[in-house]
Amino acid sequence: MNIRLSPKILKGVVNAPASKSEAHRILICAALCDEPTKIYNLNLSNLNDDIRATVNCLKALGAEFEFADDFILVKPINKVNINNTPELDCNESGSTLRFMLPVACALYDKVKFTGRGRLPERPLDDLLSVMNAHGVKFSGYKLPFETQGKLRAGEFQIRGDVSSQYITGLLLAMPLLKDEAKITLTSSLKSADYVNITLKVLQDFNINIDNYACNNLKFKSPGIIRVGGDWSSAAFYLAAGALDCDVSITGLDLKSEQGDKRILDLLKQFGAEIIINEDNIKVNYDKLLASNIDIDATPDLLPILAVVAAYAEGESVFYNAERLRLKESDRIKSTCEMINSLGGQAQELEDKLIVKGSNFRNLRGGVVNGFNDHRIVMSAAIAAVKCDNKVIISDFEAVNKSYPKFFEDYNNLCA
Repeated sequence: MNIRLSPKILKGVVNAPASKSEAHRILICAALCDEPTKIYNLNLSNLNDDIRATVNCLKALGAEFEFADDFILVKPINKVNINNTPELDCNESGSTLRFMLPVACALYDKVKFTGRGRLPERPLDDLLSVMNAHGVKFSGYKLPFETQGKLRAGEFQIRGDVSSQYITGLLLAMPLLKDEAKITLTSSLKSADYVNITLKVLQDFNINIDNYACNNLKFKSPGIIRVGGDWSSAAFYLAAGALDCDVSITGLDLKSEQGDKRILDLLKQFGAEIIINEDNIKVNYDKLLASNIDIDATPDLLPILAVVAAYAEGESVFYNAERLRLKESDRIKSTCEMINSLGGQAQELEDKLIVKGSNFRNLRGGVVNGFNDHRIVMSAAIAAVKCDNKVIISDFEAVNKSYPKFFEDYNNLCA
């Protein structure tokens, strides 16, 4: 479906939604515990599609969930039915699939996995290969497939430069294995911040992993835990401040392990002013200047930073971006098309995106292909605030993947 947006400077306060990265990990750990866990800042109304996928997969494994107005109660997987073959529908969530594969195979002899959208095309080979070497057989190497055999302990040798989600999935599963388990990286680790989130959440559930190794550790419920605000989602409205909108963001933790909190430093690098108060963060517009940015550690920020670059004077280069071609869309290509369709100037290279901006000229506006990619849709919506004409964006419902209330917040800020 399409959404039509008129140019309108946004003004007001937005509370950051719950962190998708933290929520996946907390829900999985809670389901593997000894006692129930109350998870605050999550409820039925604010669950995005990816988190719903993880909840549904955990239900299939035997966990139970009760939803209140301001928290979710997770009742853990107490008993595994060895005669059951659970079917895990990961929808379009790469995190759900890559996290649940090792976890489910540490619990069950047979598991069915399904998914849709671009998920069957996204990389899995390295994870399936290392799991195969530790006792798990697969009916195929692309979704849908069925597994046979439980995951065994030992040394998991795996590359760290394909997806940090492989490492997280193994870390979540290792405490479930009977003997000592260890991950040995055979290459440098990319997106290390996401692994740090995993290690922090595991620590909250009594799992202290040293040098990627553990032996005979047990998940223990903290009783109550809170999901932090999501820097990845907040980045869109923080960037709106750099485009001369008057928006304050609440609910963010400056001490968070989330790598996308670097959005503040990157906006400052473009020339924006950052104002941090006790309970909110505000970005003020100033003259924006082009910047060269290594996007490797913060790949999810590329689309919205490209919008900022389109309003910055000069040529910005985003490099080390090759892994972005394997996201919900080919994000180098889709971001390039978004900027160009709005009247900007962008060029894609194999592992780079170049954006030529102007601090004195608005984007024209026009029709944007959302590519069924939540981050492209939200970035185009922020770009629309300073366009000369209306912006029409396809696939606007893709925001449900990470930020279901994005356009509700957007409309409130337009009021």
